[in-house]
Amino acid sequence: MPKPLPPKPLPPLTRRHFTLGASLAAAALLAGMPPARAADPTQLRIGLILASGVENGWEATLLAALERLKAEKPHGLDVSWKASDPLWGEEAGEAMRLYAESGAFDVIWAHSTYSDQVKKLKDAYPEILFVVTGSGNEGLGGNQYWAYKRVHEAAYLLGVIAGLSTRSGVIGAIGTFPADDVNDSLNAYFAGARSVRPEVKTRVAFVQSWYDPPKAAQLAEAQMAEGADFIYQLAANFQPCVDKNILCFGNFADENAAAPGVVVSSSVAVWDPDVRRIVEAWWAHKAEGKPFDGNKEPVWFPLAQGGAVLAPYHGLEARLPPGAAQKVEELKAKIMDGSLKVPLDVSEPKAG
Repeated sequence: MPKPLPPKPLPPLTRRHFTLGASLAAAALLAGMPPARAADPTQLRIGLILASGVENGWEATLLAALERLKAEKPHGLDVSWKASDPLWGEEAGEAMRLYAESGAFDVIWAHSTYSDQVKKLKDAYPEILFVVTGSGNEGLGGNQYWAYKRVHEAAYLLGVIAGLSTRSGVIGAIGTFPADDVNDSLNAYFAGARSVRPEVKTRVAFVQSWYDPPKAAQLAEAQMAEGADFIYQLAANFQPCVDKNILCFGNFADENAAAPGVVVSSSVAVWDPDVRRIVEAWWAHKAEGKPFDGNKEPVWFPLAQGGAVLAPYHGLEARLPPGAAQKVEELKAKIMDGSLKVPLDVSEPKAG
């Protein structure tokens, strides 16, 4: 899992910025001309509200995307950010308010289901762009933008691997909550397996928490006891797979490092197109004077648009049947060119 670098301190605004701007405006008025447009922004300062620790795949992949954004310097911007400790509820709302009142941030990116908190703040701070992510949010529009993340197409390919490789004919999956953007991946995983092995049997269970390693292990062990020899683990505990030497799959981040001998691949979230969308919306407002026009419906980027990837096999393709990796590559190419449409099914998955 990528480990983000610590944020650098934000440079202070100085009196010189204001003095220079006032002088230019006065000179233009004296010449009988309208004031020149303010200079384009040179920095983009982001306040992050995190729901989990930075080692969590949902958080780590966003931070990795921000590191790439910083290196790209879109519009010549110096990008910096400050991340909170994991916060929910009133504590998250208070942190957002403190971020907003400080005047130190241009974007407040609340990286989970935080639209209730943003709803109380967005109109009071119309020059700040707020972001919420994932399912369970309300699309408020205006200066709130809603980023969604679906990795179901990559999950479909993981299911193809499992369907081609299972010896027992039973595959399992452990989810966190039965949420829209969890169910889509689980259903796609099972659909991928059935596309190459229609008679495959499926097992599914939910931890009912974003983080509960003991329960995740217990549920995985129960599925293995029922014969499952591949586990799609969305709850990030791979120890049962290690103990039984059973191949498993990770989610959101490339989780091979957590169990190098058994995590054969992962459905990986890539936030770069989402981050770029927000940067362009902020730039259009600040540099071009366009109003914020945040989306009220989810916006997500598919595999073909760089919103997700299939993690590399890290040498574990040797444990797969001959031709399995090649089959996956062929199907991935079809997803990329649009000739294969992975079904989007957000209903709660059932064992079958």
